[in-house]
Amino acid sequence: MAEITAGLVKELRETTGAGMMDCKKALSENDGDIEASVDWLRTKGLAAAAKKAGRVAAEGLISVAVRGDTGAMVEVNSETDFVGRNETFQEFVKTVAEIALDTGNDLDTLKSSAYPGTERNVEEQLNHLIATVGENMALRRVSVLTSPDGSLSSYLHNALAPGLGKIGVLVNLQSAGDGEKLQELGKQLAMHVAAAKPQAVSGSDLDADVVAREKAILAEQARESGKPEEIIEKMVEGRLRKFYEEVCLLDQTFVIDGETKVSKVLESAAGEVGSSVTVGGFDLFVLGEGIETEESDFAAEVAAAAAS
Repeated sequence: MAEITAGLVKELRETTGAGMMDCKKALSENDGDIEASVDWLRTKGLAAAAKKAGRVAAEGLISVAVRGDTGAMVEVNSETDFVGRNETFQEFVKTVAEIALDTGNDLDTLKSSAYPGTERNVEEQLNHLIATVGENMALRRVSVLTSPDGSLSSYLHNALAPGLGKIGVLVNLQSAGDGEKLQELGKQLAMHVAAAKPQAVSGSDLDADVVAREKAILAEQARESGKPEEIIEKMVEGRLRKFYEEVCLLDQTFVIDGETKVSKVLESAAGEVGSSVTVGGFDLFVLGEGIETEESDFAAEVAAAAAS
């Protein structure tokens, strides 16, 4: 039996929002396994979702660059928001996004590419910037989408300057229709993605393991009702449809009008643009997403300093 430490209980509480005693019981029931404990709590209705919401506090900027039918998006992190407002840092992030238009999705290739106006590559220029500013930074990720048979649209939320913000989206619409109208639709869909944060275009695009895990949790929840298996199966199907409505772009309600499914929006748009419209793909970057930062108790630090 694994030791259930206070650290494990704290981690599970921060992940699920469940109570301390419920977290301790979940860990005891699942031999200290965090993921299994999350599922156990969800099955009991004690955790809303398996997400580590609220734990991200990384700073920096996201930049989006579009050229023709290609769009690139990069995230560069810094320790403080103050650096994100530094013009030299902003210029670096924008330049890296423009370089990515030619280097593609491989982060190592991007890092080893020549940085314009210097004899350094991108990674060396970043190290130079770190030494100059005196704060740690990291080129974290890159995404490049192309749309040779349609339209590529982008959106930046909380923009600090042109091409720079805290949430970035690229959307690839496939259609032979009117390019200007496709751009307008693509911009609206990109705004929707920034707000609704879908995980995939449709249910068939979701990771099979994610779907299987969700089904298992829903089945356990349904069985607690005591109903027969054939009824449970229908209950799971209904709840799985609800899950798709939450995480799949085409099944979500369009945030622009608050009532139409995105799939229906695309069907209606076909008449306006003069051709059928499909989503060829999208990518979403939320600044600092998934990065855990160490939290400190500022009041306790001040009290300790005053006592020393």
